[in-house]
Amino acid sequence: MFLLSDAIAQETQNQPSTTDRTTQRLAKFPGIHDFIGQMASKHGFDRDELFATFAQVRHSKQAIQLVRPAPPDKPKNWQAYRARFVEPVRIEAGVRFWNRYARDLARAEKQYGVPAEIIVAIIGVESIYGRHTGNFRVLDALTTLAFDYPETPNRTARMAFFRGEVEQTLLFARESGLDPLSLRGSYAGAIGWPQFMPSSIRAYGVDFDHDGKIDLRKSPADAIGSIANFLVRHGWKRGEPIVFRAQLGAAAKSRLDSLLNKGLEATFWPAELEIAGVTSNVELPANIRFGLIDLQNGYEPTEYWLGTGNFFAITKYNRSYFYAMSVTELARAVRTAHNAEPEIAAEAMHEQSVAKNVP
Repeated sequence: MFLLSDAIAQETQNQPSTTDRTTQRLAKFPGIHDFIGQMASKHGFDRDELFATFAQVRHSKQAIQLVRPAPPDKPKNWQAYRARFVEPVRIEAGVRFWNRYARDLARAEKQYGVPAEIIVAIIGVESIYGRHTGNFRVLDALTTLAFDYPETPNRTARMAFFRGEVEQTLLFARESGLDPLSLRGSYAGAIGWPQFMPSSIRAYGVDFDHDGKIDLRKSPADAIGSIANFLVRHGWKRGEPIVFRAQLGAAAKSRLDSLLNKGLEATFWPAELEIAGVTSNVELPANIRFGLIDLQNGYEPTEYWLGTGNFFAITKYNRSYFYAMSVTELARAVRTAHNAEPEIAAEAMHEQSVAKNVP
């Protein structure tokens, strides 16, 4: 006689147990057991609790796909890159953001020496002022990239980097009283309005709204202060310019490799550049070092600029000349648009002041 209860029991016996399913899931992350042990011995985490946390982590095929470098089918094109970021949506939204958070931006500029427009531009480039902060579970993305990074020439180094970010995520979550699985961000694990990696939150995050916590997901004020702190800690100098147009003579063009390949640092004094055949259409400050920047324009002529230490501080946020230049140019555009409507800016600052004093 066929009994439904017997069939259900048989089916249940054939299903993998919770322990088996957990083992299968963790098998996608080779080395995770050793990592859990290291976190327990190094930072005092409970092994069982960590095991239970990672048992809920999902392998992210999408993170792997997105982190793969695109095939070099076209030469780099600065003007095409610029058009993605220095455009009306970001400029208009940047002015609105500046007006709304004028007091916080002014306070950051006074405290850190970083101009308001640079902070505004970074938030605009990174997340369009909080519109696109990413919807990946951070621990899913980071764990996948830490233990199953795609086969690339720099795979070992990248896995080590992301493993460090998993460690920092767990530490940040513990310090903040958060469930690490609740954190959402980009496919590479960047979080919040300024898209800080977990290690950067712990190292450079600032409680700029003084509410007792650093929250880059919900506090624009914390994002403002944290970006300014990051730049200063990476060499930003109050009042220093950022870039100047460069003009290359024949001597400079013959030795471009030696002028360009200096890392993300400003290393040349203006006198040294002049001897090498690099000048500008304006007189360069004699007491500031510069680095030569090449912005390739596809099949069109390359643009050359001279960046100060402040330009290279921006490259520490994202190690790309294109990125730092797009921040610089978006900042200029937002400042121009903001200055064109001073009455609106003054009114917004007044409203923010009144709101802060309302019981």
